[in-house]
Amino acid sequence: MRLAHLARAGAALTAAAVAALALPGVASAHVTVNPNTATQGGYTKVTFRVPNEKDDASTVKLEIAIPTDKPIASVSLKPVQGWTAVTENGKLATPIKTDDGEITEAISKITWTASAGAEIKPHTFQEFDVSLGPLPTADQIVFKALQTYSNGEVVRWIDEPAAGAEAEHPAPVLKLAKKTDAGAAPTAGANTAAQDAAATANDDDETDGTAITLGAFALILGLAGLFVAVLAYRRAGRTS
Repeated sequence: MRLAHLARAGAALTAAAVAALALPGVASAHVTVNPNTATQGGYTKVTFRVPNEKDDASTVKLEIAIPTDKPIASVSLKPVQGWTAVTENGKLATPIKTDDGEITEAISKITWTASAGAEIKPHTFQEFDVSLGPLPTADQIVFKALQTYSNGEVVRWIDEPAAGAEAEHPAPVLKLAKKTDAGAAPTAGANTAAQDAAATANDDDETDGTAITLGAFALILGLAGLFVAVLAYRRAGRTS
């Protein structure tokens, strides 16, 4: 009876290890902003990367919130074939002062909607480019995102980062560094190539880190399952 319990425990641990090995692809399948760093006061081009982790539904809509408490005066979109983009303006609590006067409204939301046939199919991704600037004097910008699927499900990527905790539905975050050069702020054209290269590196690092952690956990579970199975086998040999 005890041997049967041991054998079942070994099988359960092995199954858990297999399931853990399958997790990295799911854990990393969230909406991201790339590159994830920029300079305060400068202009930048970012890409919102939207993967579809579903097996039986397509992504048909993406909504990105632009926080008005950290307003961005200039927001422009690159057309995406098969997708319609609509922007919404919001009132600013503190107007932005420019050479042309004060700006009292700014874009607070971008919504991309797919036309028939352009949806993000299962296990594929789409990218949406946005030019932003001047960037505010802040440590980071959190772009809360809503991802809508063809089956009506809405995934809310709105969890803000917290120290020592991994969010279940993390929002895309753009980290802002202080400008160290006393010269002019970098322009979108001057740093686009470097940012595109950094985008790939950031995504790879994030995915690799998750995969390594979960892979190690799966290996430990697998070894534990093997140990339990060997123990059950030895005891069975002694009692036979």
